[in-house]
Amino acid sequence: MELRIYLSGGIVVEHNGIVLVRDADLRGRQTRLAFAYLIRERRRSVSRTEMAEVLWPEQAPVAADSGLNAIISRLRAAIRPIPVPHEHLRLDSAFGQVRLWLPAEVWVDLDAATLALEAAETALRAGDAKRAFGPATVASVIARRPFLADDDTAWAAAQRLKLRRKCQRALECLSRVWLACGEPELAVEAADEAVALDRHREPAQRLLMQAHAATGNRAEALIVYGRLRESLARDVGADPAPETESLYLELLA
Repeated sequence: MELRIYLSGGIVVEHNGIVLVRDADLRGRQTRLAFAYLIRERRRSVSRTEMAEVLWPEQAPVAADSGLNAIISRLRAAIRPIPVPHEHLRLDSAFGQVRLWLPAEVWVDLDAATLALEAAETALRAGDAKRAFGPATVASVIARRPFLADDDTAWAAAQRLKLRRKCQRALECLSRVWLACGEPELAVEAADEAVALDRHREPAQRLLMQAHAATGNRAEALIVYGRLRESLARDVGADPAPETESLYLELLA
């Protein structure tokens, strides 16, 4: 038995390769948000008030009584077709607490991205670029996907920010892999995408400088440094980190 849950790129629940739940089955933005929240918090019970504050931040705790029962009912209807024994898959709601129980071996895409990113970074620290490639690719693919794109609540925005940061780190891993494997043009592409996600993130900027230099385009590497220096001075009133300055001086030599 394999239960796979995708929260990025649209909610999907698969059982043994068969799609049983899609976005539309959750019937509305708030139900999708509740499902994603309960998946992310599945290792504990959450209070009805806590859930209401996530779903209706401006109306809680009144909404905990008026709207939460309907949301819970929709969620139970959505997961009912999944052929997993009730003791392993159920939604409990009692004594002011809510918890979504899932099988211990469930696969969740956001968790898989975190584990893959950790594996990639660990492999690179050990100097094994080839072993880092697969997990870095997995992490970047998952983290690139939109998460509850139609939801503007604070919790959803925070989750999107976390995914964005994971995507940056995964792209940095890929750039380092390509540099180690003698593919500087691909390293430029990965680092450039990471920089586009946050132009102030200096590890990505340094990788972009190194990748351009590795292609033989030292002038472009120096241009990257110049843009970074201007951006930091204008936006945050800071100079580049010593590591970045050192790389710049090395490229000038």
